[in-house]
Parts: sequence; C-alpha cells; structure tokens
Amino acid sequence: MSDSDNNPAGNSQPVLLDCCGGLNNVDYSKMDLTLMEVILKHIDFHDSSFCIAVIAIIFNPLFWNVVARWEHRTRTISRFFGSPYVACYCLGFVIILLNVYRSHSMTVAMKAQARWEVMDGTSVFYTGVALMVLGTVLVVSSFLALGFTGTFLGDYFGILMDEKVTGFPFNIIENPMYWGSTANYLGLALIGASPVGLVLTAIVAVAYKVALRFEGPFTEQIYQERSQRCK
Repeated sequence: MSDSDNNPAGNSQPVLLDCCGGLNNVDYSKMDLTLMEVILKHIDFHDSSFCIAVIAIIFNPLFWNVVARWEHRTRTISRFFGSPYVACYCLGFVIILLNVYRSHSMTVAMKAQARWEVMDGTSVFYTGVALMVLGTVLVVSSFLALGFTGTFLGDYFGILMDEKVTGFPFNIIENPMYWGSTANYLGLALIGASPVGLVLTAIVAVAYKVALRFEGPFTEQIYQERSQRCK
C-alpha cells in the first residue's frame, strides 16, 4: 500500500512544514530517557504475541514493496490474471488481509501484557479516541482521493494517475494513509493504557518511514519514465 502513489513525478508539490526540522535534527544524546525506561520496564519482550506482532509489522511493507517491484519489472502477476487491474485488485486484497492480521496481532499483544496505571485515565482515554477519529479520517479520505488502484500500488502495474492528488488530506500532510494508520494504533494503545502498544506503534512508524524511503523515489522513477516516453 503506497501513499507515495499520489504524487506522480514531474509535478512539483508544495513543501509541507516539518516541525523542528524533522527527526534527523534531534540530538538523542540530550534526551531524557527516564520515561522510556519506565515504559520498557512494563513490557515483556520475550512474549510470543509481542514477537508475532513485530514480525507482522515489519513483514507487511516489505512484502508489498518486494512484490510490487517484481511485478513492475516482470509483469508476471498481470500476465497470470490477464489484466493489470485484476492483478492490482488481488494484491490489494492480500494487503488488506495482511493489515487486518497485523492489527489483530497488535491487539492480542496489548491484551496479553499489563496495563500501565499512569496511562489509565480519562484524559488519556479520550486523547486515544481523538487520535483514532483523526487516523480514520486520514485513512478513509486518502482512499477516497486515490481510489483502489491509487492506494494499492496501481502505478507498479502500469495503472498511472493522470495528475497528482492535491486535495484533502494531501494538502495538509504527506503520506496521510500511513500516518493515519499510525495514529489509529497510537490511539488504540492509549485507550488500552498499553505500554507495549506504544512500542508497537513506534515500530509501525519506523517501518513506514523506511518503506517511504524506497517507495517515494521508485514511484517518481515510474512517472519520469512515462514522461520521457510521451516526449
């Protein structure tokens, strides 16, 4: 599932604000790690449900990037199904199932481990609810703006968009599908007062960040190739 598909190469886009210069400008040596240490003390990293959730989180973006690039290079899936659209819909269905399983595995891990009384409060609960509402709005509006093939790597199948999507939510945040999903998981962790949920959400964010490093340039390359063919 690629959020980078909404910006075909060759089209400039406004630079969105990046608070504090982004994570690359953070001096981690000066961070107060006390809170992190307290959170980590509440987590059993050897618990099987935690390990399964981590594997699911890492596997999903790895899977869809490897398969989509293989399809772009060989067109094997499109030839098998006889249509790039059918092939894209099938891959999209598989991605949806994988994401459902990821959500399930994270929920199981949260329920299997202890709640943290510090997070078990009304204000934290409603903050979690607000994050889940925000995340759902970002995910759903992204899907509606991109369509099924735009959401699920259609450009890797040769199904290219005519122009970049500039409307909501892409006019307020980059990669809203990914960060909306991350907000949902963070909200779920806060609602459940789950320290392991916070750690798993952080892993989701890192996995998405790494995936975007590969998806963005490759998607731009696809649209650059189209632009060169049209000249």
